[in-house]
Amino acid sequence: MFLAGSDTTSTALVWAMTELIRHPEIMKEVQMEIREIGKENGCIKEDDLGKMHLMKLVMKETLRLHIPGPLLIPHETMQETKLLGYDIPAKIRVLINAWAIARDPLLWEEPEEFRPKRFLNSSLDYKGNDFEYIPFGAGRRGCPGILFAIPTVELPLANLLYHFNWTTRSGAPRARDLDVTEGFGIVTYKKYPLVAIATPHFS
Repeated sequence: MFLAGSDTTSTALVWAMTELIRHPEIMKEVQMEIREIGKENGCIKEDDLGKMHLMKLVMKETLRLHIPGPLLIPHETMQETKLLGYDIPAKIRVLINAWAIARDPLLWEEPEEFRPKRFLNSSLDYKGNDFEYIPFGAGRRGCPGILFAIPTVELPLANLLYHFNWTTRSGAPRARDLDVTEGFGIVTYKKYPLVAIATPHFS
């Protein structure tokens, strides 16, 4: 339980930061929202997260493009069934490739692009009601920690963006060319570590 919660959370945070550094125009827009909300307290508190609409779009898009658990949790069929013309026996292990679903060009426009505003007027959420977007799984076997997971990623991300400006390290390729190769494993790690420069922001 601890492994599933810690690895996926830290991985999602690294991918969110990676994509925002790769897209400085998006990061600037999100930082403007965050800093406006946090200016009264000088930091971001959990109660502030509900006011951050752009931040939530960034989180949704991060979990679509870089889903932490690409094959979800293995399932087992309870009874023999037929699906799209295929006979599925009972008691067989089933793996759901949520990573492929989230990048399917038949379901998503420009699926390889990081575009948080694709969710702007969308009813898609994390709850597993829409099978084209299931970063936490769906149904009775969906992730039980979903309500804990989202603020656990959003709160540190919001504070990192509130307190610092971020760029790639000196001598590195342009931000847009930042490597986004994914490692192989149960969790979709970033293959090469994210190295960035944090400059304190004084409001």
